[in-house]
Amino acid sequence: MQYELKTQVIEPTRHTFDHIAARYGDRPATRYQEGTIGLQPKENFHYRPSYAPEREMYDVNYSAYKLADPEGFVDPRGYYYTPYVTNRSEMHEGFGASLEYVTKRELFGRTPDAWKTVMTEVLIPTRHYESGAQMLFSGACRFCYGSALAQCCAYESFDRVGNAQLISRIGIALGDQTATVLREGKRAWMEAEHMQPLRKLIEELLIEEDWADSVTGIDYADRLLSALLHKHLEEVAINNGAGAYSLLIQHLDGWYAEHRKWLDALYKAWTSDETHGASNIELFSASANKWLPQAEAAVRDIAARADELLGADAGCVAAVEAAALETREALSKLGLTVEEAR
Repeated sequence: MQYELKTQVIEPTRHTFDHIAARYGDRPATRYQEGTIGLQPKENFHYRPSYAPEREMYDVNYSAYKLADPEGFVDPRGYYYTPYVTNRSEMHEGFGASLEYVTKRELFGRTPDAWKTVMTEVLIPTRHYESGAQMLFSGACRFCYGSALAQCCAYESFDRVGNAQLISRIGIALGDQTATVLREGKRAWMEAEHMQPLRKLIEELLIEEDWADSVTGIDYADRLLSALLHKHLEEVAINNGAGAYSLLIQHLDGWYAEHRKWLDALYKAWTSDETHGASNIELFSASANKWLPQAEAAVRDIAARADELLGADAGCVAAVEAAALETREALSKLGLTVEEAR
């Protein structure tokens, strides 16, 4: 007896959830779309929060920045839990491999003393800045409106505590597996004159009522710190015998480049919104003119300390000033009215 195998194709009754089909059409949806779009709670709240009785638990009015369609913003990276965790696991494994190489080759032992001081007084204290950023984005996740945006803020919060851990691992390795460098870095964060403007900035951003102003405000500091720590000092390190710094900081630079994707997409959504674009640009301009000068002054102080340790030829202050100018130009392209540096 012979049997013939046949393939029978059964068409599904529907390709995705109704709320996804209503937005994208009745076709197979991505896992990101099914795990993100339309999940924002909108009704049937049982009580109002005691800290803001005029608001609902989830309320679009927690920020003055608005989108006509909050669900229209999506993460260009397409991150939901699984791809995010997988990507970050690989990122941390890559950092671990670089740190192991630096340790086995005793590259910190070959690092010039001036560069060890730079790492202790300039880089390591920023782990506390990253911890502050983690709290800031946790707040943004709670008060923003739109499930995709909340995801981005949540993952950013996770990233920031991860960045703090990476910087801490550098400090532990630099201190020969002791916490000495971490203690010195904390002392610098709390007491060193060159760190106090940045510390003041992050503390003021943490108490900013509008979560969107906090997000834009910290972004200005991020831009300038990245230009100083990830770009400029990395280049100077290569040319001055501090290869350990270059090998390790590249991982934070890679994270920063990826983190910009969702943030730039959000800025574009705010400024190009057909209904609220004009008011968003006005708010965004006011934010830039408030926080960017403070961020520039704060990071310039840090750069000045790096120049003091490495020599004026290091050009750290000039690099920060160039990055601030580039930031103003980028914001101007979004339609913002940004004042020139004073």
